[in-house]
Amino acid sequence: MSILERLASEWAYASGAIRALRRTAPIARNPTRTVRDLFEDLAREHGPRMALFTDREQFSHGELNARANQYARWARAMGFGKGDVIALLMPNRPEYVAIWLGVAKIGGITALLNTNLPGVSLAHCVNSVGARAIIVDETLRDVYEAARPMLNDDLKLYVHGEGQRGETPDAPRVDKMLAGFSSADIPAAERTSLTVNDGCLYIFTSGTTGMPKAANMNHYRAQLALLGFAAVANSNRDDRMYITLPMYHTNGGLAAVGAALTVGGSCYIREKFSAREFWADAVKHDCTMFFYIGELCRFLLAAPPGPFDTSHRIRLCIGNGLRPDIFTQFRDRYRIPVVLEFYAATEGNITIFNFDSKPGAVGRIPKWMERKFVVKIARFDVETEQPVRDSNGHCIECAPNEIGEALGQILNDPSKPANRFEGYADRSASEKKILRDVFAPGDAWFRSGDLMRKDELGYFYFADRIGDTFRWKGENVSTTEVAEAMTDFPGVKETTVYGVAIPHMDGRAGMASLVVESLSDFDLAGFRSHLTDRLPDYARPLFVRFQDHLEMTATFKLRKVDLVADGFDPLRIRDPIFFADPRSTSYTPIDEVLYIDICSGKIRL
Repeated sequence: MSILERLASEWAYASGAIRALRRTAPIARNPTRTVRDLFEDLAREHGPRMALFTDREQFSHGELNARANQYARWARAMGFGKGDVIALLMPNRPEYVAIWLGVAKIGGITALLNTNLPGVSLAHCVNSVGARAIIVDETLRDVYEAARPMLNDDLKLYVHGEGQRGETPDAPRVDKMLAGFSSADIPAAERTSLTVNDGCLYIFTSGTTGMPKAANMNHYRAQLALLGFAAVANSNRDDRMYITLPMYHTNGGLAAVGAALTVGGSCYIREKFSAREFWADAVKHDCTMFFYIGELCRFLLAAPPGPFDTSHRIRLCIGNGLRPDIFTQFRDRYRIPVVLEFYAATEGNITIFNFDSKPGAVGRIPKWMERKFVVKIARFDVETEQPVRDSNGHCIECAPNEIGEALGQILNDPSKPANRFEGYADRSASEKKILRDVFAPGDAWFRSGDLMRKDELGYFYFADRIGDTFRWKGENVSTTEVAEAMTDFPGVKETTVYGVAIPHMDGRAGMASLVVESLSDFDLAGFRSHLTDRLPDYARPLFVRFQDHLEMTATFKLRKVDLVADGFDPLRIRDPIFFADPRSTSYTPIDEVLYIDICSGKIRL
């Protein structure tokens, strides 16, 4: 890196960090200013300007706040109040933001549900946060009905929109009920007392202990995402964000929304991603920014050239998971001036940004910024899946370019806003993510669960997930949850689940190694159907290996290192291995020809 390049990099990080701190540091200094106040101020300042829109509906800033006020009064009239949880099952649309914002105005918490989850997992999410009610978009009634037998008996159902089932006494239409409520701001004398420490949202994330866990997004953390990403993107009122990521995740539902709306800009919302129509949408709706995940970029890069590839006004895209092998290719093909990769976790306190668009890096913390953004890489033992400690019981910071676990120091300091840790709704789950007495007696650090390396200049590079979680199709997959879905299928005695790399694909594809009573009698088609009913698409193993027994470590944990190294290569594996061929309803035996077809991309995954 030349001197001029170094200077340009330092300036990018200095200006980006200063913007972010200026926007986010006041959150902790104003503990009674919540998301409610933020959006009401935006409505007063930018009232008639477009805020959120699709091809079917739209809200100005004023209309968004007014609609949220109706939801707030509706929720209060239904008997909900501070601390009550209302689950939301709805596709991407402007109404999505209005609902959770309205619930937040009365101190309620909205649990944002993954619309791809099957019945068991969906019911777990709703029950685990003690939801008193659920709002279900009529287009997702079948998804809800699959979970209904497993939901708490006292859960109240409210549907949104018209459908074949129609409105019933036990399923009233919330959108029709709103007409009876005022859209004005709730008077000060009637307002629920709130602080930034009160709950705002539950956003579910897969962990290492089975079913999805609810990350606690209080008003502090919600504002951190809303305001912080506007600062990072250096956005203004003329910017328009293209949102095609699911709004039940932090990136699509908070960061992307906030990056535009908090400066008076707007968002075009698409219900589902389409590689074929992506750039046409960007041009048609005059978008200037979009949020990505690595898989989205790879899908776009795989699409044939089109007339809108370079005729757009996109000035910046921001996201995570854009792998080094396509970073430059993606940026150059679509002529995107700034690709801003970042690393963060919904439940965590580590947030780093690649402000100078260095290919392959997920972020950088220059030496002079380390006191403001306290993140370290600790030496890690892959066998015990724990950081290595020295003779004094302290963790050992990795040398430059040495791979270890990323840790973020837990601090409650307004000058270091990113280092707060809010954890999960489940306190015991939160405690498992905290490492204590790490580099000094009494300190506490968040365990990211990710292996990274940091070079001499402070650039961070992602290496892999630790142990029981891997990423596929933009989702974190819990191997424990997948294994649990397998064990109650007839004939399965033991199982272990892990992720394996496929050439030219992001993340890791699911693979399971099974010990069964009799392979000749094992119902492969029924097994695949069983997993389809129990697991979302991204969590279902693409590959299945059958073994006589599963290897254990010295600490009686299933040994996955060798299994991961073997992958699904029939030349390395003597055991029978099968592939969930999309052209079949069962699992297909893998031979050398099929292996080559999968690795070459001939078979679309």
